[in-house]
Amino acid sequence: MTTHLFRVAAIFQHAKRHFSTIKVDNPPLNNYLTFNPVLRGTIQQLDAIAPRFELNKGDIEIITHPVKFYESLLNKIKNANSRIFLSSLYIGKHQNELIDTIYDVLQRKPNLKVDILIDYLRSTRDLPNQSTVSLLLPLVEKFGKHRVNIRLYHTPHLHGYKKLLTPPRLNEVFGLQHMKIYGIDNEIFLSGANLSQDYFTNRQDRYYLFKSKNLSNYYHRIQNAVSSLSYQVSISKGRKEGFFFDWPTTNLASQPNLNIERFISDATRVLIPVIKSKFKDNENEPFDEEDGKLEDESQIKDPVTIVYPVSSFTPLLKPDQSTELQSILRILSILDNKNSKFTITAGYFNVHPFIGNRLINCQSKGNIITASPESNSFYKSKGISYYLPDAYVYNCQLFLENLEKQSKKNSSNLKNRVKMLEWQNGIVNTANGWSYHAKGLWINLPDENEPSISIIGSSNYTKRSYGLDLESNALIITKDEELKKSMKNEIDNLLKNTSEVELKDFTEGKRQVSIGVKLATNILTKML
Repeated sequence: MTTHLFRVAAIFQHAKRHFSTIKVDNPPLNNYLTFNPVLRGTIQQLDAIAPRFELNKGDIEIITHPVKFYESLLNKIKNANSRIFLSSLYIGKHQNELIDTIYDVLQRKPNLKVDILIDYLRSTRDLPNQSTVSLLLPLVEKFGKHRVNIRLYHTPHLHGYKKLLTPPRLNEVFGLQHMKIYGIDNEIFLSGANLSQDYFTNRQDRYYLFKSKNLSNYYHRIQNAVSSLSYQVSISKGRKEGFFFDWPTTNLASQPNLNIERFISDATRVLIPVIKSKFKDNENEPFDEEDGKLEDESQIKDPVTIVYPVSSFTPLLKPDQSTELQSILRILSILDNKNSKFTITAGYFNVHPFIGNRLINCQSKGNIITASPESNSFYKSKGISYYLPDAYVYNCQLFLENLEKQSKKNSSNLKNRVKMLEWQNGIVNTANGWSYHAKGLWINLPDENEPSISIIGSSNYTKRSYGLDLESNALIITKDEELKKSMKNEIDNLLKNTSEVELKDFTEGKRQVSIGVKLATNILTKML
Protein backbone atom coordinates (compact mmCIF):
# COMPACT_ATOMS: atom_id res chain seq x y z
CA MET A 1 0.00 0.00 0.00
CA THR A 2 2.80 2.41 0.94
CA THR A 3 4.65 1.64 -2.29
CA HIS A 4 1.49 2.37 -4.28
CA LEU A 5 1.04 5.77 -2.59
CA PHE A 6 4.65 6.69 -3.34
CA ARG A 7 4.09 5.81 -7.01
CA VAL A 8 0.95 7.98 -7.19
CA ALA A 9 2.79 10.86 -5.52
CA ALA A 10 5.67 10.48 -7.99
CA ILE A 11 3.24 10.63 -10.93
CA PHE A 12 1.70 13.87 -9.63
CA GLN A 13 5.14 15.40 -9.00
CA HIS A 14 6.20 14.50 -12.55
CA ALA A 15 3.04 16.09 -13.96
CA LYS A 16 3.60 19.20 -11.86
CA ARG A 17 7.19 19.55 -13.10
CA HIS A 18 6.15 18.87 -16.71
CA PHE A 19 3.44 21.53 -16.84
CA SER A 20 5.48 24.09 -14.93
CA THR A 21 8.23 23.85 -17.56
CA ILE A 22 6.15 24.02 -20.76
CA LYS A 23 7.58 26.87 -22.82
CA VAL A 24 5.94 28.96 -25.50
CA ASP A 25 7.08 27.79 -28.93
CA ASN A 26 6.97 30.93 -31.09
CA PRO A 27 9.38 30.85 -34.06
CA PRO A 28 11.34 34.00 -34.98
CA LEU A 29 9.23 36.75 -36.55
CA ASN A 30 10.33 37.13 -40.19
CA ASN A 31 9.93 40.91 -40.35
CA TYR A 32 10.85 41.68 -36.74
CA LEU A 33 13.12 44.59 -37.73
CA THR A 34 10.30 46.34 -39.62
CA PHE A 35 8.39 47.03 -36.40
CA ASN A 36 8.92 50.18 -34.34
CA PRO A 37 12.00 49.82 -32.05
CA VAL A 38 9.77 50.37 -29.00
CA LEU A 39 7.70 47.37 -30.04
CA ARG A 40 10.60 45.01 -30.65
CA GLY A 41 11.44 44.51 -26.98
CA THR A 42 7.74 44.11 -26.23
CA ILE A 43 7.39 41.47 -28.94
CA GLN A 44 10.40 39.56 -27.60
CA GLN A 45 8.96 39.47 -24.08
CA LEU A 46 5.43 38.59 -25.19
CA ASP A 47 6.88 35.80 -27.34
CA ALA A 48 7.98 34.16 -24.08
CA ILE A 49 4.51 34.47 -22.52
CA ALA A 50 1.85 33.55 -25.08
CA PRO A 51 1.49 32.04 -28.57
CA ARG A 52 1.82 34.49 -31.46
CA PHE A 53 -0.33 34.62 -34.59
CA GLU A 54 0.55 36.63 -37.69
CA LEU A 55 -2.07 38.47 -39.74
CA ASN A 56 -2.22 40.31 -43.03
CA LYS A 57 -3.72 43.69 -43.78
CA GLY A 58 -7.52 43.54 -43.58
CA ASP A 59 -7.64 40.46 -41.31
CA ILE A 60 -9.20 42.47 -38.45
CA GLU A 61 -12.46 44.41 -38.69
CA ILE A 62 -13.53 46.70 -35.84
CA ILE A 63 -17.27 47.19 -35.23
CA THR A 64 -18.39 50.05 -32.98
CA HIS A 65 -22.19 49.71 -32.77
CA PRO A 66 -24.14 46.88 -31.09
CA VAL A 67 -26.76 46.68 -33.86
CA LYS A 68 -24.05 46.26 -36.49
CA PHE A 69 -22.40 43.59 -34.33
CA TYR A 70 -25.66 41.63 -34.04
CA GLU A 71 -26.42 41.92 -37.75
CA SER A 72 -22.93 40.72 -38.64
CA LEU A 73 -23.11 37.84 -36.16
CA LEU A 74 -26.49 36.68 -37.52
CA ASN A 75 -25.27 36.92 -41.10
CA LYS A 76 -22.16 34.84 -40.33
CA ILE A 77 -24.29 32.19 -38.60
CA LYS A 78 -26.74 32.02 -41.51
CA ASN A 79 -23.85 31.26 -43.85
CA ALA A 80 -21.94 28.86 -41.60
CA ASN A 81 -20.72 25.64 -43.24
CA SER A 82 -18.75 23.53 -40.77
CA ARG A 83 -18.85 24.92 -37.23
CA ILE A 84 -20.37 27.48 -34.91
CA PHE A 85 -18.80 27.86 -31.48
CA LEU A 86 -20.05 30.36 -28.92
CA SER A 87 -18.70 31.10 -25.44
CA SER A 88 -20.65 33.57 -23.34
CA LEU A 89 -21.59 34.22 -19.74
CA TYR A 90 -25.16 33.54 -20.81
CA ILE A 91 -27.57 33.80 -23.73
CA GLY A 92 -30.62 35.96 -23.12
CA LYS A 93 -33.59 33.71 -22.39
CA HIS A 94 -35.71 35.50 -25.02
CA GLN A 95 -33.14 35.48 -27.85
CA ASN A 96 -35.42 33.45 -30.08
CA GLU A 97 -34.21 35.00 -33.34
CA LEU A 98 -30.61 33.98 -32.60
CA ILE A 99 -31.56 30.41 -31.70
CA ASP A 100 -33.99 30.11 -34.64
CA THR A 101 -31.17 31.20 -36.96
CA ILE A 102 -28.91 28.47 -35.57
CA TYR A 103 -31.77 25.96 -35.87
CA ASP A 104 -32.38 26.86 -39.52
CA VAL A 105 -28.72 26.58 -40.56
CA LEU A 106 -28.40 23.22 -38.78
CA GLN A 107 -31.32 21.94 -40.85
CA ARG A 108 -29.79 23.20 -44.09
CA LYS A 109 -26.21 22.05 -43.38
CA PRO A 110 -26.13 18.41 -42.20
CA ASN A 111 -22.36 18.51 -41.54
CA LEU A 112 -22.52 21.61 -39.37
CA LYS A 113 -21.65 21.30 -35.65
CA VAL A 114 -22.55 23.74 -32.90
CA ASP A 115 -20.64 24.08 -29.61
CA ILE A 116 -21.95 26.43 -26.92
CA LEU A 117 -20.24 27.15 -23.60
CA ILE A 118 -22.06 29.21 -20.96
CA ASP A 119 -21.89 29.65 -17.21
CA TYR A 120 -23.83 27.19 -15.07
CA LEU A 121 -24.79 29.60 -12.29
CA ARG A 122 -25.94 32.49 -14.47
CA SER A 123 -27.70 30.30 -17.05
CA THR A 124 -29.73 28.23 -14.57
CA ARG A 125 -30.74 30.78 -11.94
CA ASP A 126 -34.23 31.26 -13.48
CA LEU A 127 -35.05 27.55 -13.49
CA PRO A 128 -37.65 26.02 -13.44
CA ASN A 129 -38.95 29.07 -15.34
CA GLN A 130 -37.75 30.12 -18.80
CA SER A 131 -33.94 30.25 -18.84
CA THR A 132 -30.94 30.05 -21.14
CA VAL A 133 -31.00 26.25 -20.84
CA SER A 134 -34.68 25.90 -21.75
CA LEU A 135 -34.09 28.22 -24.73
CA LEU A 136 -31.31 25.98 -26.05
CA LEU A 137 -32.99 22.64 -25.31
CA PRO A 138 -34.90 22.34 -28.65
CA LEU A 139 -31.56 22.39 -30.51
CA VAL A 140 -30.35 19.32 -28.60
CA GLU A 141 -33.72 17.59 -28.91
CA LYS A 142 -33.85 18.05 -32.69
CA PHE A 143 -30.21 17.52 -33.69
CA GLY A 144 -28.71 15.48 -30.85
CA LYS A 145 -25.62 15.96 -28.68
CA HIS A 146 -23.33 14.84 -31.49
CA ARG A 147 -24.21 18.01 -33.44
CA VAL A 148 -25.24 20.43 -30.67
CA ASN A 149 -22.93 20.31 -27.69
CA ILE A 150 -24.21 22.57 -24.87
CA ARG A 151 -21.75 22.91 -21.98
CA LEU A 152 -22.12 24.69 -18.64
CA TYR A 153 -19.02 25.59 -16.64
CA HIS A 154 -19.48 25.42 -12.87
CA THR A 155 -16.84 27.02 -10.68
CA PRO A 156 -15.18 24.39 -8.49
CA HIS A 157 -15.10 26.87 -5.61
CA LEU A 158 -18.84 26.76 -4.87
CA HIS A 159 -20.02 23.46 -3.44
CA GLY A 160 -21.34 21.85 -0.27
CA TYR A 161 -22.80 24.12 2.40
CA LYS A 162 -21.72 27.29 0.55
CA LYS A 163 -23.85 26.34 -2.43
CA LEU A 164 -26.81 25.36 -0.25
CA LEU A 165 -26.76 28.62 1.70
CA THR A 166 -25.99 31.11 -1.09
CA PRO A 167 -29.02 32.57 -2.96
CA PRO A 168 -28.97 32.20 -6.79
CA ARG A 169 -28.39 35.90 -7.49
CA LEU A 170 -25.42 35.98 -5.10
CA ASN A 171 -23.69 32.69 -5.90
CA GLU A 172 -21.97 34.26 -8.91
CA VAL A 173 -19.51 36.00 -6.57
CA PHE A 174 -17.63 32.68 -6.33
CA GLY A 175 -16.64 32.68 -10.02
CA LEU A 176 -18.01 32.52 -13.55
CA GLN A 177 -17.29 31.52 -17.13
CA HIS A 178 -16.84 35.05 -18.45
CA MET A 179 -15.23 34.52 -21.89
CA LYS A 180 -16.92 36.00 -24.97
CA ILE A 181 -15.81 34.01 -28.03
CA TYR A 182 -18.07 33.83 -31.10
CA GLY A 183 -16.64 31.68 -33.88
CA ILE A 184 -18.15 30.77 -37.23
CA ASP A 185 -16.09 28.55 -39.56
CA ASN A 186 -12.69 30.26 -39.89
CA GLU A 187 -13.64 33.65 -38.46
CA ILE A 188 -14.09 34.75 -34.89
CA PHE A 189 -15.58 37.68 -33.00
CA LEU A 190 -13.95 38.66 -29.71
CA SER A 191 -15.96 41.00 -27.54
CA GLY A 192 -16.98 41.98 -24.04
CA ALA A 193 -20.65 41.55 -25.01
CA ASN A 194 -22.87 38.69 -23.95
CA LEU A 195 -25.58 37.33 -26.23
CA SER A 196 -28.71 39.14 -25.05
CA GLN A 197 -30.99 41.89 -26.28
CA ASP A 198 -29.42 44.93 -24.61
CA TYR A 199 -25.98 43.93 -25.96
CA PHE A 200 -27.52 43.95 -29.44
CA THR A 201 -29.28 47.32 -29.11
CA ASN A 202 -28.33 49.90 -26.49
CA ARG A 203 -25.38 48.65 -24.43
CA GLN A 204 -22.05 50.03 -25.63
CA ASP A 205 -19.31 47.42 -25.91
CA ARG A 206 -16.44 46.52 -28.25
CA TYR A 207 -16.38 44.01 -31.12
CA TYR A 208 -13.43 42.77 -33.22
CA LEU A 209 -13.81 40.31 -36.11
CA PHE A 210 -10.67 38.25 -36.86
CA LYS A 211 -10.50 36.63 -40.29
CA SER A 212 -7.93 33.95 -39.54
CA LYS A 213 -8.30 30.17 -39.61
CA ASN A 214 -5.36 29.64 -37.26
CA LEU A 215 -6.67 32.10 -34.70
CA SER A 216 -10.17 30.64 -34.97
CA ASN A 217 -8.80 27.14 -34.41
CA TYR A 218 -6.91 28.38 -31.37
CA TYR A 219 -9.95 29.92 -29.68
CA HIS A 220 -11.95 26.80 -30.53
CA ARG A 221 -9.26 24.87 -28.62
CA ILE A 222 -9.75 27.23 -25.68
CA GLN A 223 -13.51 26.64 -25.71
CA ASN A 224 -13.14 22.88 -26.16
CA ALA A 225 -10.67 22.66 -23.28
CA VAL A 226 -12.99 24.45 -20.84
CA SER A 227 -15.96 22.47 -22.19
CA SER A 228 -14.15 19.24 -21.32
CA LEU A 229 -14.17 20.50 -17.70
CA SER A 230 -17.88 21.35 -17.77
CA TYR A 231 -21.33 19.77 -17.54
CA GLN A 232 -23.28 18.83 -20.67
CA VAL A 233 -27.00 19.30 -21.26
CA SER A 234 -28.57 15.89 -21.94
CA ILE A 235 -32.17 15.05 -22.85
CA SER A 236 -34.27 13.09 -20.35
CA LYS A 237 -37.89 12.52 -21.34
CA GLY A 238 -38.57 10.91 -17.97
CA ARG A 239 -37.85 14.11 -16.05
CA LYS A 240 -40.31 16.94 -15.59
CA GLU A 241 -37.89 19.52 -16.95
CA GLY A 242 -36.93 17.26 -19.88
CA PHE A 243 -33.15 17.38 -19.34
CA PHE A 244 -30.33 16.89 -16.86
CA PHE A 245 -26.73 18.04 -16.45
CA ASP A 246 -24.40 15.20 -17.27
CA TRP A 247 -20.68 14.79 -16.55
CA PRO A 248 -19.68 12.74 -19.63
CA THR A 249 -17.08 9.99 -19.34
CA THR A 250 -15.25 11.75 -22.18
CA ASN A 251 -14.58 14.75 -19.93
CA LEU A 252 -10.90 15.23 -19.16
CA ALA A 253 -11.29 15.78 -15.41
CA SER A 254 -13.03 14.30 -12.43
CA GLN A 255 -16.24 15.99 -11.30
CA PRO A 256 -15.33 19.09 -9.24
CA ASN A 257 -17.74 18.51 -6.37
CA LEU A 258 -16.30 15.02 -5.76
CA ASN A 259 -12.63 15.95 -5.42
CA ILE A 260 -11.67 19.57 -5.98
CA GLU A 261 -7.91 18.96 -5.70
CA ARG A 262 -8.04 16.23 -8.34
CA PHE A 263 -10.24 18.38 -10.56
CA ILE A 264 -7.81 21.33 -10.48
CA SER A 265 -4.88 19.00 -11.12
CA ASP A 266 -6.70 17.60 -14.16
CA ALA A 267 -7.72 21.08 -15.33
CA THR A 268 -4.11 22.27 -15.12
CA ARG A 269 -3.00 19.33 -17.27
CA VAL A 270 -5.63 20.21 -19.91
CA LEU A 271 -5.30 24.00 -19.96
CA ILE A 272 -1.56 24.72 -19.72
CA PRO A 273 -0.75 23.28 -23.19
CA VAL A 274 -3.57 25.37 -24.69
CA ILE A 275 -2.59 28.72 -23.23
CA LYS A 276 1.13 28.15 -23.94
CA SER A 277 1.15 26.81 -27.51
CA LYS A 278 -0.49 27.35 -30.89
CA PHE A 279 0.20 23.66 -31.63
CA LYS A 280 -2.32 21.20 -30.30
CA ASP A 281 -1.33 18.70 -27.59
CA ASN A 282 -3.28 15.62 -28.69
CA GLU A 283 -2.46 13.74 -25.50
CA ASN A 284 -3.99 16.25 -23.09
CA GLU A 285 -6.56 18.24 -25.08
CA PRO A 286 -10.05 17.22 -26.26
CA PHE A 287 -10.09 15.48 -29.63
CA ASP A 288 -10.95 17.74 -32.56
CA GLU A 289 -9.19 16.96 -35.80
CA GLU A 290 -9.82 20.38 -37.36
CA ASP A 291 -8.24 22.31 -34.48
CA GLY A 292 -4.91 20.62 -35.10
CA LYS A 293 -4.72 21.91 -38.68
CA LEU A 294 -2.74 25.13 -38.99
CA GLU A 295 -2.07 27.13 -42.12
CA ASP A 296 1.60 27.81 -42.74
CA GLU A 297 2.22 31.35 -41.45
CA SER A 298 5.60 31.47 -43.16
CA GLN A 299 3.61 32.30 -46.30
CA ILE A 300 2.84 35.65 -44.67
CA LYS A 301 6.13 37.29 -45.62
CA ASP A 302 5.44 40.68 -44.06
CA PRO A 303 2.71 40.41 -41.39
CA VAL A 304 1.47 43.86 -40.44
CA THR A 305 -0.33 42.67 -37.32
CA ILE A 306 0.51 40.11 -34.66
CA VAL A 307 -1.94 38.76 -32.11
CA TYR A 308 -1.22 37.15 -28.75
CA PRO A 309 -4.20 35.30 -27.23
CA VAL A 310 -3.95 35.86 -23.47
CA SER A 311 -6.16 34.23 -20.87
CA SER A 312 -6.79 34.11 -17.15
CA PHE A 313 -7.81 30.71 -15.78
CA THR A 314 -6.64 31.21 -12.20
CA PRO A 315 -9.47 29.21 -10.53
CA LEU A 316 -8.46 26.11 -12.53
CA LEU A 317 -4.66 26.26 -12.47
CA LYS A 318 -2.16 25.12 -9.87
CA PRO A 319 0.39 26.55 -10.23
CA ASP A 320 -1.25 29.52 -11.91
CA GLN A 321 0.31 30.16 -15.32
CA SER A 322 -2.33 32.51 -16.68
CA THR A 323 -0.97 34.82 -19.34
CA GLU A 324 -3.21 37.89 -19.35
CA LEU A 325 -2.11 39.96 -16.34
CA GLN A 326 1.60 39.51 -16.96
CA SER A 327 1.13 40.49 -20.62
CA ILE A 328 -0.75 43.65 -19.69
CA LEU A 329 1.89 44.65 -17.16
CA ARG A 330 4.54 44.15 -19.83
CA ILE A 331 2.91 46.50 -22.35
CA LEU A 332 2.17 49.07 -19.64
CA SER A 333 5.92 49.48 -19.20
CA ILE A 334 5.82 51.43 -22.48
CA LEU A 335 4.11 54.18 -20.47
CA ASP A 336 7.44 54.94 -18.77
CA ASN A 337 8.09 57.03 -21.88
CA LYS A 338 6.43 60.41 -21.29
CA ASN A 339 5.68 60.81 -25.01
CA SER A 340 3.48 57.70 -25.17
CA LYS A 341 -0.27 57.78 -24.49
CA PHE A 342 -2.88 55.34 -23.21
CA THR A 343 -6.62 54.85 -22.97
CA ILE A 344 -8.11 52.23 -20.68
CA THR A 345 -11.77 51.50 -20.11
CA ALA A 346 -13.87 49.22 -17.94
CA GLY A 347 -17.59 49.52 -17.35
CA TYR A 348 -17.05 48.27 -13.82
CA PHE A 349 -14.04 50.20 -12.54
CA ASN A 350 -12.02 48.21 -10.02
CA VAL A 351 -8.61 47.77 -11.67
CA HIS A 352 -6.22 45.23 -10.22
CA PRO A 353 -3.69 46.93 -7.88
CA PHE A 354 -0.77 45.96 -10.14
CA ILE A 355 -2.42 47.70 -13.10
CA GLY A 356 -3.54 50.66 -11.00
CA ASN A 357 0.00 51.19 -9.69
CA ARG A 358 1.40 51.17 -13.23
CA LEU A 359 -1.12 53.81 -14.32
CA ILE A 360 -0.54 55.98 -11.25
CA ASN A 361 3.25 55.80 -11.58
CA CYS A 362 3.46 56.14 -15.35
CA GLN A 363 5.02 59.08 -17.18
CA SER A 364 2.45 59.20 -19.99
CA LYS A 365 -0.72 61.10 -20.62
CA GLY A 366 -3.83 59.01 -20.57
CA ASN A 367 -7.60 58.69 -20.23
CA ILE A 368 -9.54 56.30 -18.04
CA ILE A 369 -13.11 55.78 -19.23
CA THR A 370 -15.68 54.23 -16.94
CA ALA A 371 -19.45 54.08 -16.71
CA SER A 372 -21.35 56.82 -14.97
CA PRO A 373 -23.78 55.47 -12.35
CA GLU A 374 -26.63 56.31 -14.74
CA SER A 375 -25.11 54.10 -17.45
CA ASN A 376 -24.22 51.22 -15.13
CA SER A 377 -26.44 48.22 -15.89
CA PHE A 378 -27.18 47.83 -12.16
CA TYR A 379 -28.52 51.40 -11.84
CA LYS A 380 -31.65 51.33 -9.64
CA SER A 381 -31.79 47.52 -9.80
CA LYS A 382 -33.49 45.45 -7.13
CA GLY A 383 -31.83 43.92 -4.09
CA ILE A 384 -28.22 44.26 -3.06
CA SER A 385 -27.11 45.00 -6.65
CA TYR A 386 -28.78 48.42 -6.22
CA TYR A 387 -25.60 49.55 -4.44
CA LEU A 388 -23.13 48.34 -7.08
CA PRO A 389 -22.99 51.58 -9.11
CA ASP A 390 -22.02 53.45 -5.93
CA ALA A 391 -19.35 50.82 -5.18
CA TYR A 392 -17.72 51.47 -8.57
CA VAL A 393 -18.01 55.23 -8.00
CA TYR A 394 -16.13 54.78 -4.74
CA ASN A 395 -13.41 52.81 -6.55
CA CYS A 396 -12.97 55.78 -8.90
CA GLN A 397 -12.63 58.06 -5.87
CA LEU A 398 -9.95 55.81 -4.34
CA PHE A 399 -8.00 55.79 -7.59
CA LEU A 400 -8.07 59.59 -7.86
CA GLU A 401 -7.02 59.93 -4.22
CA ASN A 402 -4.03 57.67 -4.83
CA LEU A 403 -3.25 59.63 -7.98
CA GLU A 404 -3.23 62.90 -6.06
CA LYS A 405 -1.04 61.46 -3.28
CA GLN A 406 1.50 60.28 -5.83
CA SER A 407 1.39 63.62 -7.60
CA LYS A 408 2.14 65.50 -4.37
CA LYS A 409 4.84 63.02 -3.40
CA ASN A 410 6.67 63.52 -6.69
CA SER A 411 5.82 67.23 -6.99
CA SER A 412 4.49 66.37 -10.45
CA ASN A 413 1.43 67.25 -12.51
CA LEU A 414 0.44 63.59 -12.80
CA LYS A 415 -3.16 64.28 -11.82
CA ASN A 416 -3.40 66.63 -14.81
CA ARG A 417 -1.95 64.06 -17.19
CA VAL A 418 -4.18 61.13 -16.21
CA LYS A 419 -7.87 61.97 -16.55
CA MET A 420 -10.92 60.10 -15.28
CA LEU A 421 -13.85 60.24 -17.73
CA GLU A 422 -17.42 59.06 -17.18
CA TRP A 423 -19.41 57.70 -20.12
CA GLN A 424 -23.10 58.50 -20.30
CA ASN A 425 -25.68 58.40 -23.08
CA GLY A 426 -29.07 59.02 -21.47
CA ILE A 427 -30.15 57.05 -18.41
CA VAL A 428 -30.19 53.26 -18.55
CA ASN A 429 -33.61 51.59 -18.56
CA THR A 430 -35.32 54.79 -19.70
CA ALA A 431 -36.32 55.91 -23.21
CA ASN A 432 -33.21 56.17 -25.43
CA GLY A 433 -30.95 55.41 -22.46
CA TRP A 434 -27.81 53.33 -22.96
CA SER A 435 -25.66 51.29 -20.59
CA TYR A 436 -21.87 51.02 -20.81
CA HIS A 437 -20.02 47.70 -20.81
CA ALA A 438 -16.87 48.36 -22.87
CA LYS A 439 -13.51 47.16 -21.63
CA GLY A 440 -10.19 47.64 -23.35
CA LEU A 441 -6.71 49.10 -23.42
CA TRP A 442 -5.00 51.08 -26.18
CA ILE A 443 -1.40 52.37 -26.24
CA ASN A 444 0.06 55.00 -28.56
CA LEU A 445 3.79 54.76 -29.12
CA PRO A 446 5.88 57.87 -28.40
CA ASP A 447 4.88 60.85 -30.56
CA GLU A 448 2.22 58.89 -32.45
CA ASN A 449 -1.42 60.00 -32.67
CA GLU A 450 -2.91 56.56 -33.24
CA PRO A 451 -2.59 53.43 -31.09
CA SER A 452 -0.38 50.53 -32.16
CA ILE A 453 -1.48 48.22 -29.33
CA SER A 454 -4.91 47.18 -28.13
CA ILE A 455 -6.48 44.45 -26.02
CA ILE A 456 -9.95 43.10 -26.82
CA GLY A 457 -11.92 40.53 -24.88
CA SER A 458 -13.88 39.75 -21.75
CA SER A 459 -11.69 41.00 -18.91
CA ASN A 460 -12.51 44.01 -16.72
CA TYR A 461 -8.88 44.04 -15.43
CA THR A 462 -10.02 43.53 -11.82
CA LYS A 463 -9.03 41.30 -8.92
CA ARG A 464 -12.13 39.31 -9.79
CA SER A 465 -10.99 38.86 -13.40
CA TYR A 466 -7.62 37.51 -12.22
CA GLY A 467 -8.88 35.49 -9.29
CA LEU A 468 -12.40 34.14 -9.76
CA ASP A 469 -13.53 34.18 -13.41
CA LEU A 470 -12.40 32.61 -16.68
CA GLU A 471 -11.27 35.30 -19.14
CA SER A 472 -9.88 35.22 -22.67
CA ASN A 473 -8.59 38.16 -24.69
CA ALA A 474 -6.39 39.11 -27.62
CA LEU A 475 -3.42 41.45 -27.39
CA ILE A 476 -2.91 43.13 -30.76
CA ILE A 477 0.26 44.82 -32.01
CA THR A 478 0.07 46.44 -35.42
CA LYS A 479 1.94 48.63 -37.88
CA ASP A 480 -1.08 48.64 -40.25
CA GLU A 481 -1.97 52.33 -40.64
CA GLU A 482 -5.58 51.54 -41.56
CA LEU A 483 -6.06 49.36 -38.47
CA LYS A 484 -4.43 51.99 -36.27
CA LYS A 485 -6.83 54.56 -37.68
CA SER A 486 -9.77 52.23 -36.92
CA MET A 487 -8.52 51.84 -33.35
CA LYS A 488 -8.39 55.62 -32.94
CA ASN A 489 -11.89 55.95 -34.38
CA GLU A 490 -13.03 53.36 -31.85
CA ILE A 491 -11.61 55.44 -28.99
CA ASP A 492 -13.13 58.63 -30.41
CA ASN A 493 -16.51 56.92 -30.60
CA LEU A 494 -16.33 56.19 -26.87
CA LEU A 495 -14.98 59.63 -25.94
CA LYS A 496 -17.84 61.52 -27.59
CA ASN A 497 -20.17 60.53 -24.73
CA THR A 498 -17.77 61.26 -21.86
CA SER A 499 -17.19 64.06 -19.40
CA GLU A 500 -14.32 64.49 -16.97
CA VAL A 501 -14.76 63.92 -13.24
CA GLU A 502 -12.36 65.20 -10.60
CA LEU A 503 -11.73 64.29 -6.98
CA LYS A 504 -13.89 67.13 -5.71
CA ASP A 505 -16.90 65.59 -7.50
CA PHE A 506 -16.59 62.60 -5.17
CA THR A 507 -15.86 64.47 -1.95
CA GLU A 508 -18.15 67.47 -2.39
CA GLY A 509 -20.44 66.88 -5.35
CA LYS A 510 -23.03 64.46 -6.65
CA ARG A 511 -20.72 61.44 -6.59
CA GLN A 512 -20.56 61.13 -2.79
CA VAL A 513 -21.40 57.64 -1.50
CA SER A 514 -22.49 56.39 1.92
CA ILE A 515 -20.16 55.04 4.59
CA GLY A 516 -21.93 51.67 4.37
CA VAL A 517 -21.13 51.33 0.66
CA LYS A 518 -17.51 52.30 1.32
CA LEU A 519 -17.12 49.65 4.02
CA ALA A 520 -18.78 46.95 1.91
CA THR A 521 -16.66 47.86 -1.13
CA ASN A 522 -13.44 47.55 0.86
CA ILE A 523 -14.50 44.14 2.17
CA LEU A 524 -15.82 42.74 -1.12
CA THR A 525 -13.31 44.29 -3.53
CA LYS A 526 -12.06 40.88 -4.74
CA MET A 527 -15.57 40.01 -5.90
CA LEU A 528 -16.30 43.22 -7.82
